[in-house]
Amino acid sequence: MPKIRYNNIDNVSTDKTLKEFKQWREQRRSKVKDYSYTVPKHPPELDYLHANRAETTITWIGHSTFFIQYHGLNIVTDPVWAEKMGFQRRLGAPGIPIQDIPPLDVILISHSHYDHLHLASLRKLVTAKTLLIVPDGLKRKMVRKGFRRCHEMKWWEHITLGGVKITFVPAQHWTRRTLFDTNTSHWGGYVLEQNHPDPIEASADQSPGGPPVIYFVGDTGYFKGFKTIGERFDIGVTLMPIGAYDPEWFMTSQHVTPEEALQGFVETGSQLMVPMHYGTFKLADDTPKEALDRMEAERERLGINEERIRVLGHGETLRIRHEESKQD
Repeated sequence: MPKIRYNNIDNVSTDKTLKEFKQWREQRRSKVKDYSYTVPKHPPELDYLHANRAETTITWIGHSTFFIQYHGLNIVTDPVWAEKMGFQRRLGAPGIPIQDIPPLDVILISHSHYDHLHLASLRKLVTAKTLLIVPDGLKRKMVRKGFRRCHEMKWWEHITLGGVKITFVPAQHWTRRTLFDTNTSHWGGYVLEQNHPDPIEASADQSPGGPPVIYFVGDTGYFKGFKTIGERFDIGVTLMPIGAYDPEWFMTSQHVTPEEALQGFVETGSQLMVPMHYGTFKLADDTPKEALDRMEAERERLGINEERIRVLGHGETLRIRHEESKQD
């Protein structure tokens, strides 16, 4: 039986030829990069995070890994505590040591690339009560690896856990873990929102203090899906990638530039943006400082209030309040 191969919206291709890959490697040899800047490390608020089940929090572990507390659920996105990615050592220690992470209810996997799905990390995090949520096509592999409490979703499908509705939404990317499984599972992001069983409850629950909608983008190039997702959800906080874009001629279809990240943020209608996917691994030729500087220059050019871009350090916790997520 032939394997299903997944595609992007409008069948946008991320394929690169061997010639293009060699061209990038040759260009890389001539580049001199300054990696003296590192993402600040903050002592994690472990006592608070272990006790908290009420307040919405977002703690950056590094790269695309966040520890999120949302409406009573403890959630981790794209768990990677690996010390190396290929031959590249991690640029900074994880914001919270893996053994100190509070017990997890849910783990969200955006796609199967190694820098977003680290099996050794998963094995240390998953307990009998942890639900692993993965893109369509990935469940069979995860069950083979021993993760039997696993749920897979297609784009726009959702699952309700307690009072939380989790929707799998599109991204523009690709995936592969071996030479033979390119695009045999999908990729995307996740939207977290409070579940409203009926319109009357939804109307009554708009008082301050309710959790904002959180959009974890995953890994993506710039695409029209940002606007579509923004039209479907009243997003309060967007966790948006800004790194691994250089050289742009090679990365453009699969990773946003900092400028495209802000464009996508604006198009979602989101109120707050937390940058991610930078400062942890050397996946491309941009440095953490370059990504942050370009993002800041574009923020000023667009006239976006600086309080709407929350740059976290590793281990830093953002406590989200309803009124904070609805700033102008």
